[in-house]
Amino acid sequence: MYKELNLKKQANLKYKILIIIPKYSFSDKKDYFYTFPLGLAYILAVLKKNGYDTDCLNLNHHDGTIHEIITNHLNKKNYDFVGTGNNALGYLITKIIIESVHEHTSKPKMILGGPIITTNPELIFKNLNPDFGVIGEGEETIIELLDSLEKNKNLEKIKGIVYKDGEGIIKVTEKRALIEDLNKIPFPAFEDMGFEEQLDNMCSNLFYPYNAFDYPRLYPLLGSRSCPFQCTFCYHEGKYRTRTMDNIMEELDLMVKKYKINMISIYDDCFAIDKKRLEEFCKRITKLRKEISWELKWSPQLTVRDVTPETLKMMKDAGCDTISYGFESFSLDILKSMRKPITPEQIDYAFKETLKAGIAIQANFIFGDIAETTETAKITLDYWKNNAKGQIWLDFIQPYPGSVIYKYCLDKGIIKDEIEFFKNLSLSSSNFLKMSDKITDKEFKQLIGEVNYATSKYYQFTKPNYIKEMDRKNYYEVEVKCPFCNEVIKYKNCFITNKFSYSFNMVCRNCHMRFFITSGLRKLAFRYNSKIKFLRNFQVNMTNRFKRIKLIFSN
Repeated sequence: MYKELNLKKQANLKYKILIIIPKYSFSDKKDYFYTFPLGLAYILAVLKKNGYDTDCLNLNHHDGTIHEIITNHLNKKNYDFVGTGNNALGYLITKIIIESVHEHTSKPKMILGGPIITTNPELIFKNLNPDFGVIGEGEETIIELLDSLEKNKNLEKIKGIVYKDGEGIIKVTEKRALIEDLNKIPFPAFEDMGFEEQLDNMCSNLFYPYNAFDYPRLYPLLGSRSCPFQCTFCYHEGKYRTRTMDNIMEELDLMVKKYKINMISIYDDCFAIDKKRLEEFCKRITKLRKEISWELKWSPQLTVRDVTPETLKMMKDAGCDTISYGFESFSLDILKSMRKPITPEQIDYAFKETLKAGIAIQANFIFGDIAETTETAKITLDYWKNNAKGQIWLDFIQPYPGSVIYKYCLDKGIIKDEIEFFKNLSLSSSNFLKMSDKITDKEFKQLIGEVNYATSKYYQFTKPNYIKEMDRKNYYEVEVKCPFCNEVIKYKNCFITNKFSYSFNMVCRNCHMRFFITSGLRKLAFRYNSKIKFLRNFQVNMTNRFKRIKLIFSN
């Protein structure tokens, strides 16, 4: 089946491997506003370490359709393998990538990894049709797979892959053990992935960690894998493991100085679960901050159980700018249903103490759990109205593949067609599934309306004093008075596509409170949000359908 690969190896030629970073938007234009894919960066790093001839194509940094970009790149060089990875949100784009690779005359073999195939290997393999799938952590698996193909070994003995045998039957092999020693994994190979190009094009008004600087240069860091908790709406693989602080700081010392990083976004779900580890990080990041000539800040994810005034002060003094929390619900019944090991009292304490410490907050309340009732939703919404000051987002829970609630939706017939669900999940975050049998369809629609109304009434919306275009098209300087502390602040390098209709969330650089900067037109729309929600939802749904049709037919 893979005779041509074996012949190449017999001639002592290195396999040529292309890693494709998928598009994270449905635009045919360049787009630098996405979260950099650490998983693919680690895969590229282990391939390079093992001597493979590797390149990377970042689709986000090119104009044109996915098919055009891939075809043009494959025309320049013959590759033996092309690899990509994604989650379920990227189903449609992943499908187009695989089809584009298979249609090319050079016929490279396609390897797919990431949560999209890990959560349901056989179904995804059957429908997306890569040549190989890598399940779970891929750093060891990808090397063993390539080595086995080189030496014509039995693929069935490789743990953690999915493939078709000689008779076309899909085979899913035994699950691979997790990587215990994370220190042995090389640092992510950002230098080949267009990382510096993204850094040079970051704007100040995109995501929460970016707001601290007019010209942010954000570095994504993963200091651990998995999570010690088992929340029903989340999916993660296996037990919680951490890198040593020496290993983490070696990476940061190298990358911060190499790329002139001014903001570190820490992806760990529970960064402060080990207080001694957090203390060590604060000491060592303080030392690093003193070694460079520019300002450096960082943003972690914490659980509310980890919060004390002393901890917050220590983090603030060490450069912590924003903390991300998973509040989820203010109802104890819903927190128990979610298997979230926290209490409403801990949420309230963490929220108020973090604001008191002068640290910005990124947090969510999510409605629609399988145990949600009108009473539990009211508890959360009432707390939010009376306390949140617009600092906590409101949203609805989504059943992501691999999670407990996803399996619940399958068992209950709420999700009837998984592939169709993946396609719709790729394009929409506004079509929410009613998962609780303790709330009627009518009550669920009313809850959506109440949440929409609450956001329009209780979020802080502020018109700027002025807005003027800078020396780059669609990039603006905006001056605004903070609605909380009345400080007048200028934000430069704000990306705005339409100066008459815009809205973006920012953090005050004085009091660290969140508010929306909006044009007059958008502020008016938010004011009457509850009255025009039907038209707005209709527009969103029609736009998403158009995007799906355009995506499919343009590629």
